[in-house]
Amino acid sequence: MATLGMHRDFLLEFAALEKPVQKRVFEVFEKFTAATHTGLHLEKLTHQKDPRLRTIRITGFWRGVVLKGESGDSYLLLKVLPHDKANDWAAKHRASVNEATQGIEIRNDVALERATAGLRALAAEEPTRLFPASDYPDKVLRSLGVDEEIVPIIRLIPDEEHLEALHKVMPEHQYDVLLGLATGMKPEAIDRELVQAYARTAGRTSGADDGDELEAAMARSRGRVALVSGPVELQGILERPFDAWRVFLHPSQYRVAYHERYAGPARVTGGPGTGKTVVALHRAYHLARQLPEDAPDGCILLTTFTRDLAAELERCLTLLVEEENVRAKIRVVNVDALANEIVRAEHGGAPLKMVVDQKEITARWARIARRLEVDFTDVFLDQEWRQIVLAQALTAPEEYLKAPRTGRGTALPPLKRLQVWRAVTAFEEQLRQAGEWTFLQVCAEAARVLDGREKRPYRHVVIDEAQDLHPAQWRFLRTLVTPGQDDLFLAGDTYQRIYGNRVSLRSLGVRVVGRSHRLRINYRTTQEILAWSASLLTGEEPDDMDGGNETLAGYRSTMHGERPETAGYATKPEEIEALVARLRDWTGAGVRAEDIGVAVRFVQLGRDIAQALEQAGVAACVLGAGRGGTGVRIGTMHRMKGLEFRCVAVTGVNDGTVPMKSAVTAVEVDAQQHQEDLNGELNLLFVACTRAREALRVSWHGAPSPFLAPVVNPRP
Repeated sequence: MATLGMHRDFLLEFAALEKPVQKRVFEVFEKFTAATHTGLHLEKLTHQKDPRLRTIRITGFWRGVVLKGESGDSYLLLKVLPHDKANDWAAKHRASVNEATQGIEIRNDVALERATAGLRALAAEEPTRLFPASDYPDKVLRSLGVDEEIVPIIRLIPDEEHLEALHKVMPEHQYDVLLGLATGMKPEAIDRELVQAYARTAGRTSGADDGDELEAAMARSRGRVALVSGPVELQGILERPFDAWRVFLHPSQYRVAYHERYAGPARVTGGPGTGKTVVALHRAYHLARQLPEDAPDGCILLTTFTRDLAAELERCLTLLVEEENVRAKIRVVNVDALANEIVRAEHGGAPLKMVVDQKEITARWARIARRLEVDFTDVFLDQEWRQIVLAQALTAPEEYLKAPRTGRGTALPPLKRLQVWRAVTAFEEQLRQAGEWTFLQVCAEAARVLDGREKRPYRHVVIDEAQDLHPAQWRFLRTLVTPGQDDLFLAGDTYQRIYGNRVSLRSLGVRVVGRSHRLRINYRTTQEILAWSASLLTGEEPDDMDGGNETLAGYRSTMHGERPETAGYATKPEEIEALVARLRDWTGAGVRAEDIGVAVRFVQLGRDIAQALEQAGVAACVLGAGRGGTGVRIGTMHRMKGLEFRCVAVTGVNDGTVPMKSAVTAVEVDAQQHQEDLNGELNLLFVACTRAREALRVSWHGAPSPFLAPVVNPRP
C-alpha cells in the first residue's frame, strides 16, 4: 500500500487555496491513500536538481509537487502551485536526509548558489564572521546536522541579518541550529532540544519498511511531515488546515507531551507562541489514552485560571481528541470554578456569596484601617493579606511574626506586624459574619477539605498558564491528585505573568527539578513582531517559579513578515478613525473579521471602538460582554490572554493608561511592589502584542506609554 506524507508548509499554504481547488486536491491525493494512484500521471521535469521531484495535475491551472521515493511506494506532497510556478519550484529544489536527525530536508539549491556568490563578494569587504571556525568547529556543526555543503556557506555570513536572509532557502533543521547558535544557545542545548529530540520521537514512530528509504525519512521528520494512513485521516487534516498543531508537533514539543511517564510533577515553559498550550493539550490526550478501559470519566483534569481560557481549552481539546471514550476521560474547568464546586458541596450545596469587586474590597480595608487607627494604606493591607497571609496559609499571629516577606519592599518590625494582623483579623471576621468569600479563600477552603480525604478526585492534573496562579490556588491543585507518577503537568511562562503572583513551587510540594523543559521556537508570531515585542522587555528577568531566572535566550520565530506599525494621534477620535481605516484595509485584503483582534487596556475604549466599527459597517464583538457575536474581536489586554489572531491592533497605549495608574502601587507605599506592578503592566502589553500572527499595529493618542520608549521615538 502506498504511503503518503504531507509537508507542513503545504498544509499552511493549502488554507489559502480556493474551495474548489482544495476539493480537487483531496480527490487527487485520496487515490494515493486508497492505493489507487498507479494510474495517475507523475511528470518528470528536464534540467531539475532532483529527479525524484515530480509534478501531478490538480486542475488545468494547478499542479502538485511530489517527492517520489527511489525504492518502495512512498510519496511526499510538498506544494500545490500554478502550473509554471510548480515546475519552476520543482526544478530548483532538492531533497536530502539530515546526517544527525535522519529526517527529510528540502533545500533550494539555485538560491543557495546565488547567496553563496553574494556572500563571497561581501566577505571580501566585511571581516567579521557570525560563525568563525575558532568558535564553531566543523566537527561541532556536523554533529548538530549542518552538512558539508552548508558549512562553507555559513562561514561567510557576517551577521544575524544575513543568516535570516537564508531562512527560506536553507534546510529548515540546519537553519534552526544556526539561528539557535546565533541567539546564544549552547551547542549542548541545541543537541538536546533539536537533535536528540528527533531521535527520541523517531524511536516512537511506527516502524517504516527498511526497504523504503523515503518512508523511513518521513517517519523521522515529525514536526515537518505527517504520514497519512487513509482517506478519512487525509480529509480530517485538510478540512482544518489552520489547526496544524493537531498534527505537526516539533520534536521538542512531542518529546515533552508524549513522554511515556514522569516520576512526579513535570513542567514546560517558553515564550509566547512556542506551543505550551499545545503541549498541555497533547499531554492530556496522551494520559487519557494510557488509562485502563475501566477508568472513570473525568478522571483527568485540564485546568487554567479563567473561564475564557478554559472555554478555549475545551474547544481545542474537541478538535484534537476524536475518540469519544478518550475525550470523556478529560474534564476541563478553571481553577476557581472547581474550588467553588468543592466548597459548595462541603457546605450543603448552596451558592457561595462571593465578593469579587476589587474596589469594594479595597474600600473595606480603608474603613478597617480608619476604625483601628493603623498607619497603613488600604492597598498595602490588601496586598499583605493576599501575598503573605493567604499565600503562606497563615492562621495565627505567631505564624505571621515569623513569616518571610520576600517580595514585599516595606520592612515590618514586630509591633507593626501585630497591627497588620489586627486589621487582617477584622477583615476576615467581617467576611465570616456576612457569609462572604473571596476567590482565594474558596481555594484555601477547598484545599483544606480535600486534604482531609484519603481519596483524591483526579488521577492526573494538567495546568495551563501556570504562571498566573496564586499560592492558595497551587495548594488546592496539589490536593486534587495523589503525589506520584504523572500527578501534575504544568505549562507557563513568567514573562507573561500579569497578576503578580509570586510562587515557589518546591515550597508548595511541586518539585519539577529534572522534569522541566523549555520551548524556544515561536510558531505563531513572525520574527519581526517577536523581536519588536521582546524589545519592550529590555532589562526584565523574571523568576522561573523554582528558584531560578527565566531567559529569552534562543527564543526565535520560524516565520517572517512586516515590521509592526506604530502611530500616534492628538485625540482619541482621531486614533479610532485611523484604526477603523486600518481594519478595513485588513478585511479588504482578505482577512476574516474574526481573525482580527483589537486589544485595549480598559473596556470602555473597546466599546467606543466597537461602536465606530459598526457605524462603518464592520461587524465587531466585545469579548466578555455576555453575548456571542461575529466580527472583529475586541477585548481588554487581560481577555486577550491565550488567544491569537492573524492581525492585532493594540490601541490606546497612552501615557497614564499603560501602565494604568490604579494598577500600580504608589512608590511611597512600597517601592518593591511598585516595581512588581510596573513589570506586570509591561508583561500585559507584551502579551497583547504577541497575540498577532502576521500583522501588529500599536497606537496611542496624546503622549505614548513610557513602555514604548525602546521602539518609538515620539515627536516633541
